[in-house]
Amino acid sequence: VLVCLSGCVTLCSAQIHSNERERKRRTEGGRRRLDPTSGNNGFSLQQRTFIQMRTILKVVDNSGAKKVMCIQALKANKKGARLGDTIVASVKEAHPNGKVKKGQVVYGVVVRAAMQRGRCDGSEVKFDDNAVVLVDKQGRQPIGTRVFGPVPHELRKKKHVKILSLAEQIA
Repeated sequence: VLVCLSGCVTLCSAQIHSNERERKRRTEGGRRRLDPTSGNNGFSLQQRTFIQMRTILKVVDNSGAKKVMCIQALKANKKGARLGDTIVASVKEAHPNGKVKKGQVVYGVVVRAAMQRGRCDGSEVKFDDNAVVLVDKQGRQPIGTRVFGPVPHELRKKKHVKILSLAEQIA
């Protein structure tokens, strides 16, 4: 009986330690992850933040770049860039025949952000990814001639009408 009780106590303490490890693993790095068995279809809840230095963004125009890394947010909040803000970025991946090359420093306008943003009518908009359209140094004319995917209509207030006219869909 003592061995059984001892084995049971050992099993319980091992279970407690594994639960602590699981809890730490789920909350490491400020991100809360859900267990696939928790009933949320295995989706992870990540903390959605501003576009800041070293954020990797998808390029959604036909300028030749695929991915860029944010170097600095221009005229933005101290915390970082949001929808419609201009950023300075470095090209991390590019098509071989594109207008921009890997390693080139470019300017871009944030057209999709995973961070939630409230609208005047009380609704909120957020996207699944962070995306940017590359523009010239003045920040007005897009480098590409097409814009893929949805673009929020808040860009009109920031005077990026040319990007809206090239967009497939306005959200």
